[in-house]
Amino acid sequence: MMTTIIDPRTLRDAFGAFMTGVTVVTTHGADGEPVGFTANSFASVSLDPPLLLVCLAKTSRNFDNFTKATRFAINILAEQQKDISNTFARPSDDRFAGLKWQSGPHGSPVFEDVAAWFDCATHNVIDAGDHVILIGHVEAFENGNANGLGYARGGYFTAALAQKAVSAAASDTPVLVSAVAERDGQVLLVSDGNGKFLLPSCPLVAGEGPDVLQAHLAAISGLSASVGYIYSVYEDRAAGIQHIIYRCALGDGESRTGHFFPLGALPADSIAKPSTIDVLKRYATESVLGNFGVYVGNEHTGKVHPLARKA
Repeated sequence: MMTTIIDPRTLRDAFGAFMTGVTVVTTHGADGEPVGFTANSFASVSLDPPLLLVCLAKTSRNFDNFTKATRFAINILAEQQKDISNTFARPSDDRFAGLKWQSGPHGSPVFEDVAAWFDCATHNVIDAGDHVILIGHVEAFENGNANGLGYARGGYFTAALAQKAVSAAASDTPVLVSAVAERDGQVLLVSDGNGKFLLPSCPLVAGEGPDVLQAHLAAISGLSASVGYIYSVYEDRAAGIQHIIYRCALGDGESRTGHFFPLGALPADSIAKPSTIDVLKRYATESVLGNFGVYVGNEHTGKVHPLARKA
């Protein structure tokens, strides 16, 4: 009998390819104080009866509070509430300090301005490996007007910001799609044929998506490649080209072409375009903070639309 050894970190990264919303799960502890944690392992279960679920790690400091609670609430965070997600994802003496919340109709803490909230009675707690599954019976809910906050591959995304970036690139100008392709704190740069380096790039024609960039990265590097979220959209007016740059990840192994350079030791003097230097310097800075943004503009001026620091 053959046994497959699964690396937990690699498996977690693969699970992270699934795009989810972001929630904060809340209840009251035995002392009556509000407690909560950030979770993206949330799903609806049934409409009749109205059930939902969320998963909780057995190692969580919240384990006893939630497995012994008779009720809890799910707060689906809105696009602008990334800071709340981060607050409830980190250890803190009082995560609710300064937060606008109130007790829901059946007692659990619910937040203001969320995309939606659900006040639940605990229906069941099911053992599931290194987690438990909390199943809640929805007793009250409110559907807000805001869009939900998204999360995938270790970072936040918002539908509104992605659409804004894509709309900025919608024109009759030729489009070049490029990758800040990272692996273990290093980025892959390729030769321009004249002794200088560029981001891996390929043309993008109408109707095509980022899968074209993924196929190009895999072909030139011989490595597994995954395309993340838009990092920069700008028009090079002098060259008459619209650029769309994605954050990407590459797998292990030696690349067929180009070279990996540490983010802290980028070869600025050997990079072909000043705009590429600007992109890489910003990426190096934001990587240290874990706080990425999306640049929209042209080769000289524009605006970085910030995304909150990842949890």
